[in-house]
This record gives sequence, C-alpha cells and structure tokens, in this order.
Amino acid sequence: MRETNLNALDLNLLPPLEALLARRSVTHAATDVGLSQPAMSRALARLRAVLGDPLLVRGSGGLVLTPLAQSLIPRVAQATADIRGVFTPAVFDPARQRRTLRIAATDVQTILLAPPIMQRLAREAPGIDLVMERYTRDMQPRMERGALDCAFAVTTSELPAGAMSEAVAEDRLVLVMRKDHPRAAKKWTINDYGKVDHVGIAIFGDGQSELDAQLAAAGVGRRVALVTPHFTAALAAVASTDMVTTLSETFARRFAPAFGLTVKTAPLPVTDLTMTLVWSHVRNADPLLTWFRSVVRDCAETVYARPAERRRTR
Repeated sequence: MRETNLNALDLNLLPPLEALLARRSVTHAATDVGLSQPAMSRALARLRAVLGDPLLVRGSGGLVLTPLAQSLIPRVAQATADIRGVFTPAVFDPARQRRTLRIAATDVQTILLAPPIMQRLAREAPGIDLVMERYTRDMQPRMERGALDCAFAVTTSELPAGAMSEAVAEDRLVLVMRKDHPRAAKKWTINDYGKVDHVGIAIFGDGQSELDAQLAAAGVGRRVALVTPHFTAALAAVASTDMVTTLSETFARRFAPAFGLTVKTAPLPVTDLTMTLVWSHVRNADPLLTWFRSVVRDCAETVYARPAERRRTR
C-alpha cells in the first residue's frame, strides 16, 4: 500500500473537496467555500490529479459522483471535523478528567486544605487523584516537565525564573507555647525571643527562616533547640516542654485545644503570612490546572481567616 507523504499534501484542497462531494456542482461548491468558479475548477483539477480519479462525471441529470467520490464522503467529513478540532479549544469538563495531580506541600496544607479539596474533587472531578509531595531543591524543573504540578509557598519565598504564583490565603505568624509555660501570662517583646529555647521548622533542613532575619535585624539571637520539617511535630514538642515555636495562626488555633497550647501575638515587626500557589509558566495554559487552582483558592478561603475576620478574633 502506497504511503502518502503529508508534506506534499495541500490541506487547502479539503474544503473544496468537501463542498464538491456535497453539492455535486462546481458553481454551488465555489459559492459555499468563497471561491470563484474558475478557482474551484482548478481545485477540482488538482484533486483529480492527486486522487487519480475524476470524482465528478457527467450523467443524464448532471454531474454525479464516482464510486471513489462516494466512498470519500464520510471520510472527508470526519477528516474536516478532526482538523477543526485541532484548532478549536475543547470544552473543559472536570468531571471527565482522569489524572493524578502532584503538589509540594507541608503538613500544614495537607491537614488544613486536603480534606476540603478532596470533598470538592469527589463532587466535581471524581477522576482526579491528589498526591501531596515533599519539597525538593529541583521543584522548578520537575514542574516544567510535568512531574510536579504546583507547590505551596509564601510570598517571601524566592521564585525561580519561569515560575508563576497566586496568593490563595492570608494568615499571620503567632507565638505558641503550652498553657502552663512559665512565660505564658507574660506580655512578650521581641527581646524575649532570646530568653527561651525554640522549635524551628525547616522544610529544606537548613534551620533558617524569615523569623531569624527579623530577629537579627533587631539584634536578638535565639537558640533553636529542635529543628523539624513538620509543623505538627513542633506543636507536639512545645506542648510537653518549655520550648516555644512561631508558625501559622490558622494551624496553631486548629490544634491548640488538643495540645493544650496558648496562642499569643508574635512580637515581631512583620507577622503577615500570605500563602501562595506556585507553578511553571510552561503549563500555565493547562485547563485542568487552571481549574484546580481556583478550587484551592476557594477551599483556602473557607479555611483561613481573612484579615478583617482575623482582627475580630484577636
């Protein structure tokens, strides 16, 4: 069977061919596709040469289709529809999607956001599976090649070239300690940070944070007696020791009753904590990821207190 060289084909001949097969008239076919009658006659001549068949022949009642032309009618209609489909954006329906989405997240987002997100997926996109992954140094190339779809971060996180981000929730840093901590009833100043041991949370294991930069600017040093990548572990540790920790207010208040904790205003120059969702520009137009980001934003708004609401609960 002879294989057709696609590079040698002129796809501009497809609309005239479809019109000729439907109309069985050069004049009417020309009108349908917006060509002059001479131009349509030339197109017919080229089609006859390419296909090796006259396609239209004279019969008793005018032009009639040859057997080959008759067989081409459904094939040409399907080919035309397929080509139009390539250049026509498909209607996105989350319910029809079958895919696994991977997000780099800490236990904060996994605990606070995974439940409402999964409830939403169960209702609107039951074929979507979600995998919360640990943070790695190579997240940007992983996102570019599709091995990772997005990552949670904060606005102070440095973004690599090509990364895009969107704020999804407002939070703030708070000071957390056990209820019967020796300093639980004290009004804290930033200098008090240097008088107690701390639990630090380090996603990448380096033990440094924006908090250390603020303390250094104020001339305050602190001892970080425990470093963990898990925020829940930090709460558990301060619940049974005289150590303190500084982390998300929303997360701390969720577990304060269970761990017997006191949540205090952090005596820091900057306590705003804006959570963002980060992804690669390479996959910015992916309709599923666009829809999923809106789901994360909607769920975050139900979990995290917005600034005005937070002021009322202080």
